[in-house]
Amino acid sequence: MFENKKSFFEKLTGSLNPSTENELEERELHIRGAVEKKDREKDTGGWIEEDNGEGQLTVDVYQTPEDIIIQTMVAGVKPEDLNISINRDMVTIKGRRDGSRSARDDNYFYKELYWGSFSRTVLLPQEIDVDNSEALEKHGLLTIRLPKLNKEKTTKIRVKSL
Repeated sequence: MFENKKSFFEKLTGSLNPSTENELEERELHIRGAVEKKDREKDTGGWIEEDNGEGQLTVDVYQTPEDIIIQTMVAGVKPEDLNISINRDMVTIKGRRDGSRSARDDNYFYKELYWGSFSRTVLLPQEIDVDNSEALEKHGLLTIRLPKLNKEKTTKIRVKSL
């Protein structure tokens, strides 16, 4: 992407041509951005912290022939502290992980666990049956099962006479 080779003229005069200057500026911005990202990860323990101060959950989303499955780790969060909102094409998971800190910040060697509010919104690849959805938590793993709507299924109804 970036080449450090100088032309004969650049070696002779010690100047840089404009395209080389732009490449160096791009490289500096790229490096600075990576360092800033690493600093943010260091502060939040690898979690993506959004502008509103909430952490963002990492999720696995996959499908079976009948369901869409969402899985995420919510270890340390009581089930009653989780709020899951579902509509036909979107799921939002919100919660808060409170921890008891027995050590001062300057006594930590590593500080990678995320404490505080978190949320995640997942757009679904197809419509689901909201009424038959379920969420289960076991050993810190939250699994949300969302039955797919079968748009090809047809139902016959009888016409009643009044």
